[in-house]
Amino acid sequence: MKTLQFANGDQMPILGLGTWKSEPGDVYQAVKEALRLGYRHIDCAPMYGNEAEIGQALAESFKDGLVSRDQLWITSKLWNSFHAPEDVQPVLEKTLADLQIDSLDLFLIHWPVVLKKGVLLPESINDFVALDDLPISETWPAMEALVDKGLCSHIGVSNFSVAKLRALLKTARLMPEMNQIELHPYLQQPSMLEFCQSNNIHLTAFAPLGSGDRPARLKVENEPILLEEPAIIKIAERHNATPAQLLISWAIHRQTAVIPKSINPERIKQNFRAAELSLSQEDMQEMAGFDRHRRYISGTFWAQEGSPYTIANLWDE
Repeated sequence: MKTLQFANGDQMPILGLGTWKSEPGDVYQAVKEALRLGYRHIDCAPMYGNEAEIGQALAESFKDGLVSRDQLWITSKLWNSFHAPEDVQPVLEKTLADLQIDSLDLFLIHWPVVLKKGVLLPESINDFVALDDLPISETWPAMEALVDKGLCSHIGVSNFSVAKLRALLKTARLMPEMNQIELHPYLQQPSMLEFCQSNNIHLTAFAPLGSGDRPARLKVENEPILLEEPAIIKIAERHNATPAQLLISWAIHRQTAVIPKSINPERIKQNFRAAELSLSQEDMQEMAGFDRHRRYISGTFWAQEGSPYTIANLWDE
């Protein structure tokens, strides 16, 4: 499996298993099957509501000798309601307890959005805290302290714009080493890719298949379906591959990590085999023309009327 290398020499498998939307009762089997097939990168978050079950699958896999902890790359994230510096370490310690491990490989700030402590999802504008009142520059030193204490090896962010990354780079002692963002042929973000490559920041692509199984409240009427794009189907057929395999391979060929989610054993297997697919320069050039700057995870749930967050200031576009 191809890897992405970090400054200290650590290597993250470029293809991982995503666990967002994997329900308790399903994610346990998905993780065990993925590990059996050869996955060595699992992407998690407390917000997904399934870290304890993932931890059960990991612990059993370690005990059975299927895999050892040092063979795995495990990522988790800091939710929006725990940006206060004093909350950061307790949140990570809870994740470690749930996952039944001693340290994380990578810990990310989930969104550049702050909610009041104890708020899972905002129900009113009173649940929000403006970034001016609790900026990322105050949260980040607490993230850095986690590395100092050996609770995680690497730190980064998720859903950050280039502008927000630039601002963080000006104040950080330990540089962010990852930005996990939505990436697929409809949302290619070439300027982000160029910026991160020039600043030694890796990218991880979430929703690489278009997140067709996301909640209905996050969908819009008549939205384009990535897996049904005729041009993508055509290229996939040319390689005797599925559209999903093509999309995963496209991400890998751009030197970005990719974390497709599935709980279906056959699709987990198919997704893993996508790493073996070889795309030509002509394939990549053709797919570069599919960009619509189309977000499936638009962030509108943060942009309620009266909220300090808007689509414009979330993405800085």
